[in-house]
Amino acid sequence: MTYEELVASVKEAYADADASKVTEHVAFQFNVTGEGEGAFYVEIKDGKVNVEPYDYLDRDILVTASAATILDLANGRLDPVKAYLTGKLRAEGNLGKASFLKQLTEKPAKKKK
Repeated sequence: MTYEELVASVKEAYADADASKVTEHVAFQFNVTGEGEGAFYVEIKDGKVNVEPYDYLDRDILVTASAATILDLANGRLDPVKAYLTGKLRAEGNLGKASFLKQLTEKPAKKKK
């Protein structure tokens, strides 16, 4: 997977994310290691999620991980806390805001009929 494909995949994964309950500005920078190496950011601002292929110097959290780990996070297949505790990713900065990453991938429970 190329860097461009990774960023496009993460953008697609967060396209329908509901960030309306996030009332503060949150910026994650992802440093990708190995295949697809590069840096991009995920920003939550005004209830919207933006994914752009740039460094974000005023970030809240810096996450370093492989492309596969980042895709698993973005698609909700991997819990960010578990990934951190098992060494699949490194994070530094305001780790309290890391919970917002998990909120983006949670799907609302379907109502029973």
